[in-house]
Amino acid sequence: MPITATTRVLGSSPAAAQLIEAVERRTGIRLASVETAPAEIELFVDPNSSAPEGYTLEIGDRAIAVGADEAGLFYGVQTLLQLLRQDDFGWGLLRADVADSPRFPRRGVMLDVARHFFGVDDVKKFIDSTSALKFNHLHLHLSDDQGWRVHIDSWPRLTELSASTSANGDPGGFYTKDDYRKIVDYAAARHMIVIPEIDLPGHTHAIGVAYPELVEAPVMNDNLIADSRRLGQPLPVAGEIYLGWGVGHSSVRIHEERTYDFVRDVVRELAEMTPGPYIHIGGDESLGTPQADFDLFAERATAIVVEAGKTPVAWHEMGSAADIAEGTVGQYWGMTTPEGTHAEEAAHFVERGGALIMSAANVTYLDMKYTEDFPLGLTWAAIIDVRSAYEWEPTTILDVPDTAILGVEAPLWSETTRTLDDVEQLVFPRAAAQAEVAWSPREAPERVWESFRVRLGSLAPLWKAEGVDFHPADEIPWSAR
Repeated sequence: MPITATTRVLGSSPAAAQLIEAVERRTGIRLASVETAPAEIELFVDPNSSAPEGYTLEIGDRAIAVGADEAGLFYGVQTLLQLLRQDDFGWGLLRADVADSPRFPRRGVMLDVARHFFGVDDVKKFIDSTSALKFNHLHLHLSDDQGWRVHIDSWPRLTELSASTSANGDPGGFYTKDDYRKIVDYAAARHMIVIPEIDLPGHTHAIGVAYPELVEAPVMNDNLIADSRRLGQPLPVAGEIYLGWGVGHSSVRIHEERTYDFVRDVVRELAEMTPGPYIHIGGDESLGTPQADFDLFAERATAIVVEAGKTPVAWHEMGSAADIAEGTVGQYWGMTTPEGTHAEEAAHFVERGGALIMSAANVTYLDMKYTEDFPLGLTWAAIIDVRSAYEWEPTTILDVPDTAILGVEAPLWSETTRTLDDVEQLVFPRAAAQAEVAWSPREAPERVWESFRVRLGSLAPLWKAEGVDFHPADEIPWSAR
């Protein structure tokens, strides 16, 4: 179907305006918006559909996209844009007949803004490029040993004293409450729910810079010391900004009641400006916290989130606590072959009436290198090429019912990413692999590597038009137009 300056778009949904703007960015052609038929492209919502986030798409002499809801129509428009092509005769849409809906309701990406800070405009661009792949949750890792990134009125020194730097001494920053609300609203307009994370009880050195009475002295471990030597980074010092990457040395004071006043205040203020249902409270790599103390904290912190009217989310280690709040969602970041007690900890969330998000580190972690010599990223979990990111199955890793798997999240940790371009190099194209794992049926005919790599290659012109600095991995036959 040809796309020209006379092509008309019918539809009152925000998705219609988003389509017009995206086509103009890609082609230079400004489609006309009309309020009555006839039109070459029609977009509308069918309230009688029973497939949340689903859509149908028919492209012949005309293009008709019907969403089950506004989110479904938005995703139908993203597919339309993926089918936009240029040939010797001009621009057009490939013929298609699609009935599509997601496999998993939870399809997420995580951006670590604590190790390196990314401002509002960078986060908006990240939202644009990931929501276009039909991701519908954005997990923001807002605190870590290196920095605290969101203003809290009741504890103002967090951003006064603990936000000025990033890893390796790079510039820091933080979100004002208005900044945070802008991100939440921008994401919502693209059908993304923001999940804020405050990592507790470990990864809390930055809290101790602002409020020393809340945090224990650093506890050194062999891996921390070895990594610091290997990387030429300083070891953590109580009360001083930490510039290294090492983990496992920090903990809030579990038996101080003021610690829970702090957690309660932070959760309350985050909940007030987060319309989504979730607050993530961390729970990973608390190596300096005795197990009994860790479990006590997990139980109290998850209860605090419930009291604030939100569903707690926690990394799988918090599943060690017998009485975590009922309904707490666990995020599994272990390997595809579980190690140690990871599987049992994850399963406990299900036993407590919760569910699981699958973020198996050796296939989903977007901060891992593509190849041994790739200039960005780490290798501790795996070297993850695009095929490895694609060929895994979320329901076969843990011994839990398939219905207990909410979906998939692909995290981007930011130790090595100083700019958004760095982030995009690691995220794209592997995020597209995770998006298909989360969206498409497991047994669909085209849900195979040979089909995916060709379809992925066809996204290159779209990503270039949108200014996405993707890595042109050799595995993929990239299209020129």
